[in-house]
Amino acid sequence: MEARIKSPNTKTEKMSHYKSNVRDIEFNLFEVLGIGELLDAGAYGDLDTDTVRNILAEVARLAEGPVAASFADADRNPVEFDAPNHAVVVPEPLRKTVEAVNEAGWSRLGLPEGMGGVPAPAPLVWAIGEMLVAANGSASFFNMGPLMASVLYTIGNEQQKHWAKEGFERGWAGTMVLTEPDAGSDVGAGRTKAIAQDDGTWHIEGVKRFISGGDVGDTAENLFHLVLARPEGAGPGTKGLSLFYVPKSHFDSETLELGERNGVYVTGVEHKMGLKSSPTCELTFGATDVPAVGWLVGDVHNGIDQMFRVIENARMGVGTKATGTLSTGYLNALEYAKERIQGADLTELTNKTAPRVAITHHPDVRRSLAMQKAYAEGLRAVYLYTAAHQNADVAELVSGADAELAARVNDLLLPIVKGVGSEKAYELLTESLQTLGGSGYLQDYPIEQYIRDAKIDTLYEGTTAIQAQDFFFRKIDRDRGVAFAHVAGRIREFIDSEAGNGRLKAERVLLETALTDVQEMAGTLTGYLMASQDQPSELYKIGLGSVRFLYAVGDLLIGWRLLVQAEVALAALDRDASAKDRSFYRGKVVIASYFAKNVLPTLTATRHILATLDTEIMELGEESF
Repeated sequence: MEARIKSPNTKTEKMSHYKSNVRDIEFNLFEVLGIGELLDAGAYGDLDTDTVRNILAEVARLAEGPVAASFADADRNPVEFDAPNHAVVVPEPLRKTVEAVNEAGWSRLGLPEGMGGVPAPAPLVWAIGEMLVAANGSASFFNMGPLMASVLYTIGNEQQKHWAKEGFERGWAGTMVLTEPDAGSDVGAGRTKAIAQDDGTWHIEGVKRFISGGDVGDTAENLFHLVLARPEGAGPGTKGLSLFYVPKSHFDSETLELGERNGVYVTGVEHKMGLKSSPTCELTFGATDVPAVGWLVGDVHNGIDQMFRVIENARMGVGTKATGTLSTGYLNALEYAKERIQGADLTELTNKTAPRVAITHHPDVRRSLAMQKAYAEGLRAVYLYTAAHQNADVAELVSGADAELAARVNDLLLPIVKGVGSEKAYELLTESLQTLGGSGYLQDYPIEQYIRDAKIDTLYEGTTAIQAQDFFFRKIDRDRGVAFAHVAGRIREFIDSEAGNGRLKAERVLLETALTDVQEMAGTLTGYLMASQDQPSELYKIGLGSVRFLYAVGDLLIGWRLLVQAEVALAALDRDASAKDRSFYRGKVVIASYFAKNVLPTLTATRHILATLDTEIMELGEESF
């Protein structure tokens, strides 16, 4: 079922809910990041600039068509749990979407060549992912097999590499399996155990929950789980966990022809607020007389490090999903606002005969649309800049980082992409809904579903507080500020630049203040960390302030990347651009300026708050809450 979009002034029309923004994606890839230089030099084989533009157009058509087609139906008529057969039943409209995505084959881009992948720059891969996942988030969880196979191919032994390659060609699904009923974010508390067998296999016993894509019905012939479990006799915490390959059905090791059912079963499917057709399952291993047989991945007991290859990719994916959802929410709100005639212009407030105007004329609607646009396009710019550091050649081109430093910058920015991206997208989607007024609360429009589907992004793969603590403790302190200093250096270069003929002078001053604010916040939190050596309760201040710090760095990065875009846009305006392009570029300049003037100054207040934190709230008795 396609979403039915009502215009307040025209008859109901049947169309796709999803609105891509290929123009902005191309602007980032080619005009800002400049990856066309690498593409046209042959760095990625046959992928040149024209080919990539064609790919983006094709993906947009796929996303707006077959992928978006089951968006509403998958929400109203979600997957069902067939308890007697321990299986998920997939409705026909959603099945068609999954088939269309699989047949298109875009998942090959960026995968290892040895398993049938096609080399591609990471920013392109994630831009494609944005469109597909934002068009239908539930459907994306039926297509995790390629990612899981690529991880297995990278870290597995020779036999497992063969399974990964052939399983990928056969369209096998895959999952990451961490969470347990009594061990959510505290992964190291997991109790699922692994028992060594004489033939070199392992029997897995335990219960896992919240497993996205834990079963995909008959949309794939087989499915494999990458499972964290604790071998008997292993130590406590995350260091005692190992990673195991556990297939749904056994198979011939060479041909991969299917055999008997393995002893891992779906024992429940969660009923959720949103993403209702994403099959979020409870999995039970080894609870029957059929053992859940698994193989130690890579023949090494290094589970948490191996799983982090999946987790980091998943965090990037969550931030990309959130950004894409905000983008289509904004574009839906903008379309409505242009058509909705309501009230007179504010300057004609007392003139009862004044003509009624589109709500885009009203100041607060303009404010709301400006913030939606700034965050949708700013978050996209940040995730694409992050992705640029996932390829050594792109990183060198974009920021001058070598391969080692690029990896550290990527690690640094992932909590921003995931944590800030998910929180700001959810927050600004409420502005998208507000733009439609009461109509936004109706299922006639997609925004209420966007909000329900997007909330999980703040929880997936570690809550925002976990992202914030990871950002400070691991990505800044443990890294000794190396990656943080590199990014700050690139921001400083922009501040000191004379490009733009002084037309961004005031905005550069605001960005400089924001950079100073963020650097002082980092110093304040580091001071609390040092003080905790003598006074452990000082760590509470970091816990109380880390999310604010994460948001502040996110706003700094968004402000910077928007201003970089504005500089590029000003240069384009100085050239002979078409009327349509001139409107696009003017929007870039004004929105960057708006963000700098209306958001960046708030970082000074955050700096003062962090500098004066106390632990009084931690000393309050629970009975007083």
